[in-house]
Amino acid sequence: MPWFILLIAGLLEVAWAAGLKSSEGFTRLWPSVFTIVTALGSFALLSYAMRQLPLGTAYAVWTGIGAVGAFVFGIVMMGEAVSVARVASAALIVLGIIGLKLSSAA
Repeated sequence: MPWFILLIAGLLEVAWAAGLKSSEGFTRLWPSVFTIVTALGSFALLSYAMRQLPLGTAYAVWTGIGAVGAFVFGIVMMGEAVSVARVASAALIVLGIIGLKLSSAA
């Protein structure tokens, strides 16, 4: 269960990152509200997952989900550039997340 909670926390991190971009520096009300609510939810779920998961593992996985998720969201929804180097770098993050998950005792 803590891994599922951590996954949801990571997905909320992607949501607040996208909201942050859409808020245009917190100058737009509803994207700003969305960003704050999803950020708080992400932090709360991360905190809950950390009750049972090691700090370093939980934080690294949460950050990795957010980084790769924001990367994919940027490409798919915002038309950001795709290159072999960018995709390979994101793939390395995914491999690191898998390695942390497989090596965790929880």
